[in-house]
Amino acid sequence: MPAKTAENFRLTVLNPGGRDPQQEFHRVPAPGERGHPPINFHAFAACTFGAFHCNARSAIAEGTPVLLLLRGDFHASERAFVNLKRQGRAVAVSLKETGLHQIAQQLRDPRKLSRFMKVVGEADGCIATTPEAAEISQRVRTRRNPATVVFVPTPYPIEHQQWNFSVPLAEQSGIFVGTREWDVPSRNHFATLILARGLCEATGEPVTVANLDGYRGRRLLSELKFPKGKLRLVEKWKPYQDYLREMARHKIVLQLDRSYVPGQVAGDALLCRIPCVGGDGAIERITFPNTCGERRSINEIASIALDLLKGPGLREAVVSESQERALQRLSFQGVRAQLANFFTELKGTTAS
Repeated sequence: MPAKTAENFRLTVLNPGGRDPQQEFHRVPAPGERGHPPINFHAFAACTFGAFHCNARSAIAEGTPVLLLLRGDFHASERAFVNLKRQGRAVAVSLKETGLHQIAQQLRDPRKLSRFMKVVGEADGCIATTPEAAEISQRVRTRRNPATVVFVPTPYPIEHQQWNFSVPLAEQSGIFVGTREWDVPSRNHFATLILARGLCEATGEPVTVANLDGYRGRRLLSELKFPKGKLRLVEKWKPYQDYLREMARHKIVLQLDRSYVPGQVAGDALLCRIPCVGGDGAIERITFPNTCGERRSINEIASIALDLLKGPGLREAVVSESQERALQRLSFQGVRAQLANFFTELKGTTAS
């Protein structure tokens, strides 16, 4: 893919019926700037200096290739797909929620499953933010060219210094628990907290937990009996940049998530320049292969976390390696080139 082609490529992300206002990304926004931060699917628009829309007419007016998100009951997504194809747009589709548990929950409904099979089967291509979602789409599209389905990790603005939230090693302290959902079994939030408590007892490192469940969450946490004064709760929603500043003060991010999600916990850790320990999200597997949870027992993850908490040099090495992998695979520049190449090949496939 010539660099010039990638530079000129713009993508419109369409989230039919969503609540986010339309947003044009003429440049990479700074942390705290008005509008949605350039993360999750907004990042696909931001990395190409494209646009994010919730209205099909607005997306059509952009005159660019479209990444259509399948969300809700998929009805609005199906209508948008029909309208886009009538206008001759190149349309790739993606599930908005791509964790394996989320896919299973969405497709239990016969009507949603019918719409999913239709749109995924008829789209020009599919972009998936996890390898597992890509494999599912490939199997739905058995009669189509397998090259029209691609796994593209969620981009992060790693190369932009304004998104570097790093804190000096000497100012880092404690463990940041990356999960917060007690009610999603595959998150394994309880097991993560028990592991964090053990590491706290072994090292004296404090533990920070986001509790957005109010009294219920505080009561559950009180039952775990962390050492006195070692458990810190974050109980108010924070703007994204403030959340990152909070995370960056810690030595590691810890999780035991087994959901095969895109990997925002690891993506946030990359922006904070701290190791992510545990988890099997796509970004975890790409950028933290030596500390992620894939094919590792809880005891193995505990051992890795303990070594990192005690070894600043080891933490530095893990961060350096993760940044190198991230620049290659999920930086804004890297993902823009992947998307430009994909849609160029898609155009050739649909034309043949």
